[in-house]
Amino acid sequence: MKIIDVINEFVSYSFNHNLIKESDTIYLFNKIMGILKIEYREGEIVLLKDTRIIDEILDDIIDYAVTNKIIGDYLYERDLFDTLIMDTVTPLPSQVVSEFFDRFKTSPKSATDYFFKLMNDVNYIRSNRIKKNISFTKSSKYGDFLITINLSKPEKDPRAIASVKKDNTKKYPKCMLCIENVGFVGSSTLQARNNLRVIPIKINNEDFYLQYSPYTYYNEHCIVFKKEHEDMKINYDTFKRLFDFIEIFPHYFLGSNADLPIVGGSILNHEHYQGGNFTFPLDRASVRFTKELNGVKINYLNWPLDVLRLESNDREKLLEVANKILDKWRAYDNKAINIISNDGEPHNTITPIARIIDGKYILNLVLRNNLTSSEHPYGLYHPFIKYHNIKKENIGLIEVMGLAILPPRLKNEVALLSDILSGKESEERLEEIKIHKDWYYELKEKGATDIYSEVGEVFIKVLECCGVFRYGSESDVKKFVDSIE
Repeated sequence: MKIIDVINEFVSYSFNHNLIKESDTIYLFNKIMGILKIEYREGEIVLLKDTRIIDEILDDIIDYAVTNKIIGDYLYERDLFDTLIMDTVTPLPSQVVSEFFDRFKTSPKSATDYFFKLMNDVNYIRSNRIKKNISFTKSSKYGDFLITINLSKPEKDPRAIASVKKDNTKKYPKCMLCIENVGFVGSSTLQARNNLRVIPIKINNEDFYLQYSPYTYYNEHCIVFKKEHEDMKINYDTFKRLFDFIEIFPHYFLGSNADLPIVGGSILNHEHYQGGNFTFPLDRASVRFTKELNGVKINYLNWPLDVLRLESNDREKLLEVANKILDKWRAYDNKAINIISNDGEPHNTITPIARIIDGKYILNLVLRNNLTSSEHPYGLYHPFIKYHNIKKENIGLIEVMGLAILPPRLKNEVALLSDILSGKESEERLEEIKIHKDWYYELKEKGATDIYSEVGEVFIKVLECCGVFRYGSESDVKKFVDSIE
């Protein structure tokens, strides 16, 4: 296909997705020709009713740019360039904000529907890459878990994540969540954000912004980040922010990763939360026992991690009980079952997740501890080393709720492992996937045939590793809950 035809297709895509009007077509065509250093165009612009997906159109444009030495043939340069192309049809931030709040007058859902669609249409949310993820369900005694082998984002080392919080190097933007990312052209080490747009909101009388994740692990996966570049903290203000947000957007949930390394998320140096329009396996978890305190139900859930679900029609009473639990847990010690709250550094914290369901406030509080030991240098309540062949990263908010985000390397590794187990490939090929060697012999001994089911089984064990009362019993949990007054 001639590059002129590809540009025409890009213009048509932009028109069909309401990113431009018909009167903008010549302007846009000339804009892209200028970026590609094309000096002459033959023929008229013809708006096509149907086009290929945007990724395929962009790939042709980028290939032309590489062939003609406009950019180098490196992955980061290709990603920077396709974001630059998409920015030509992404509305200005002020236009997006204005349209969002105009639609908000109709309903919060109308506003988020517009914003989510826009971020897909301008390819900020790389939905076509995400569609390549491998997804399946794993049943268990806790319920059904959602497992994904994520092919759109690389695996991270927990120690690298922890080091980010200590990194004082001067750079711009300071991190991937700073407001300065809006329109940022990117670099060899920082992703381009030309087509990023955000919505200003007030929660807890503080300035925050709403954006969508480019990886969208679930429906309408959004991020709410603070204007100031501040370290993450879990405290009473956290709970108030979560409930302020879901009162504005009652069709969404909002939660926070824990605020400590090992049990926290991948970005600890900027206060932020994650939410969206999705029901997780955790939301369907059954209750093992219940206590009522000041009109607030405290339910201990049947879940691999230790989760207290608070329920009440009274927001303020729920916030008060949540804060009592946080304070009690921060200082809770039970050395007999390996729970130490502080040994010069704090270890106990909480992962909170808030919703409103039928007018009732719901707050899940997941108890976390980031203590390490010589036997478990990555964390006593972190995936054991024997499971790192499947999952090595921190277990954060999303996985706490029962949605596994497993590394892309597993796609080929698991396929080969399955072939070796079935006899299609020789055991000699285990040398290519040494990380799975011990696991392979376990699977062989048990006569495993469904490799994906076995991956799901390991993920559930990974979550069980993170249960802080793992070395104790339910009676220890009851004693802790009963101590909350």
